[in-house]
Amino acid sequence: MRIAFVNSRQDKAGLNIRLHLEQLLGDPAGTWQQPGLTCSFFDTEDRLIHAAGIDRGMDADLIIFISRHASVNPIPVLTAHVTGNYRAAELGGTPETLTPAAPVMMQAVLRSLARHCPEGYQVAYEVTHHGPTGLSLPSFFVEIGSTEKEWIDPVAGRAVAESILTAMPINAIPLIGFGGTHYAVRETDLALTTRGAFGHIAHTREIPTITPAMIRQMQVMSGSVAAYIDRKALNREDLNRLLSILDELSIPTLSGSEILAMGSLSWERYRAVRELAETITQNARCYVHGLPECSGPLAIIRANPDLIAETAKSDEPGLISDLANLPVVHVSTQNNRLLPDFITNEQDSSEIINDLNTLCVKIIRSKQITATENDHLVITKVRFDPEKARNFGIQPGPAYKQLAAGRQVEVDGRIITPDLVSSCSEIRLHIPGLEKYS
Repeated sequence: MRIAFVNSRQDKAGLNIRLHLEQLLGDPAGTWQQPGLTCSFFDTEDRLIHAAGIDRGMDADLIIFISRHASVNPIPVLTAHVTGNYRAAELGGTPETLTPAAPVMMQAVLRSLARHCPEGYQVAYEVTHHGPTGLSLPSFFVEIGSTEKEWIDPVAGRAVAESILTAMPINAIPLIGFGGTHYAVRETDLALTTRGAFGHIAHTREIPTITPAMIRQMQVMSGSVAAYIDRKALNREDLNRLLSILDELSIPTLSGSEILAMGSLSWERYRAVRELAETITQNARCYVHGLPECSGPLAIIRANPDLIAETAKSDEPGLISDLANLPVVHVSTQNNRLLPDFITNEQDSSEIINDLNTLCVKIIRSKQITATENDHLVITKVRFDPEKARNFGIQPGPAYKQLAAGRQVEVDGRIITPDLVSSCSEIRLHIPGLEKYS
């Protein structure tokens, strides 16, 4: 990769970062020069937000603008963001124009900034909010903020330089983001913990007036395959309007938990999983477990609904955790209700039902009182019975909670044990071949 670093000669933070980049790259004993990476430096007298067209004639694949970040609420921070304007061009560039992004490399730098971040500094994406525009090469800013104290801090300058030179892209999923504050807290967290790599991000204040044309521009300029929405940052009206536009544009949306649960699948394979899940339930959520990448066909398998439901009642977190050992995707409704339908590679489907049955029976037996009768798993439910408690003169309150938790209480000098105020019921699950799952 050929990276062109661009700084303004009037920007103290940019000069600070450039100094350390040149020192690291010029150290003959250093290991900063990655195979296939070449670096060149350019500068301008003007502010970088006005550097439209600066990439003309550059022999580069990527521009990284090294610069300062200023804020009305100054905090020590290292940031990364793409440039452009959703509306008026108040800080350089052209109105309603975005620049080409490099989300995968920008995520790599953000992650590297988190590793090298000096004590007292934070790391964050910024939303798209200023120029330059008029660029043909992908680019992004890396900045030191937010006051002159930080701009000239040599520790921060070296940390940024080291972060850029050691940034290693992962198998990322390029996304666009909607909602949140200037520092895009949720998008930052996802980029640091998942494969989600953001290009253009729109502040909450942009959402009420953002147009379909602008959203399409965000997608094209970011090379994104899907969108993430910080739903808690939007009111219902704006959220519904945004979802409607994304649907019209056929841009998929991913929740944070879905981004986290994509596993190592390529986007193409994950998209195929999502399309199959939509035949199970509308607006399905997909959670990849041990499903490997494969070019073969996918298949839907349906487990025993009663067995899955009872296992979820017994220990849903444990069930989901143990699914990590199986080559499956579990499917949930939009409100995250676990369904008995699973997606797997067709070649594995014949074994998965047995594996799921074994897993469920194991969990239920570890959490419940069970017995086996032929092909039936008999589950005995023991529950606190308020009516029996009242018959012993026990009033609702703390004593109920203690008995329900399995602890005895004393009433009028008499010890009441939980079994005296409990009722039993049975659930019988028919599982053909149950003896195999013991």
